[in-house]
Amino acid sequence: MGYQYISVIGQDSHRFSADPARPLMLGGCLIPDSPGLDGNSDADVILHAVTNAISGYTGLNILGARADAACRRGLKDSRVYLQMALEDLAAGSQSQASLWHCSLTLEASRPRLAPHIDRIRTKLAELLGLRPAQIGLTATSGEGLSAAGSGEGMACFCCLTIRLPEPEPDLRSRAPGGAASGARSGEPFAGAD
Repeated sequence: MGYQYISVIGQDSHRFSADPARPLMLGGCLIPDSPGLDGNSDADVILHAVTNAISGYTGLNILGARADAACRRGLKDSRVYLQMALEDLAAGSQSQASLWHCSLTLEASRPRLAPHIDRIRTKLAELLGLRPAQIGLTATSGEGLSAAGSGEGMACFCCLTIRLPEPEPDLRSRAPGGAASGARSGEPFAGAD
């Protein structure tokens, strides 16, 4: 059996919070001694970008009405939203789809993220059911060219690769001997040169 691969993208951004006690969560990890991001939830831009990428494949948005309803019930941990997206991926016509690779770029002029990259990759791999080698995570300062690059917040971009089994050929449309249904042996298909 062969496979087909589909790439989907997701993005998220949040401003830094004015609340000095708000924690910074990235990829399900607490980043110590760093200002937190503002939002209804824990504002984990990495998990939100991945959630949005999965929603891009399933067509079922999590961030927005569904996440807002969860926040009103006190569920502000972004791992809950990611789990909702993964459940959508596993349901219905998407049931044979599996995550294959996740590549992320995080833009922020602060805090310094290099010391946290491996820990975030490991946690994200655990949350997605992947190996750390299937998670690519880079960080850029943004050189002051955007709001995130100017220190106002953080932005994350995600490219997610999903693997699906190749569809089985539709043998019902083929007559015995390999000719298409309705065509006589030796006659070209309609529209053939």
